[in-house]
Amino acid sequence: MNKSELIEHIAKHADISKAAATRALEATIGAVKTTLKKGGTVSLVGFGTFAVTKRAARTGRNPRTGTAIKIKSAKVPKFRPGKALKDALN
Repeated sequence: MNKSELIEHIAKHADISKAAATRALEATIGAVKTTLKKGGTVSLVGFGTFAVTKRAARTGRNPRTGTAIKIKSAKVPKFRPGKALKDALN
């Protein structure tokens, strides 16, 4: 499912226009991004939790030349599915 299919699904099941569904989805994604940027977490009960973790700096290899390169540390988003989501899949 891509973004436009998700918007169609939201519009159909919530009985709202596609424009309203688009605005709702964009607002939700924006809120998650803003919260993660500030270092917080977003927990949706029954769905899962979005959080930010730190990836340590490490040494990697350039696949073309084989030389060692330094890869900087980075903040990465993580998603941990909730119990209800896991149960829905099994």
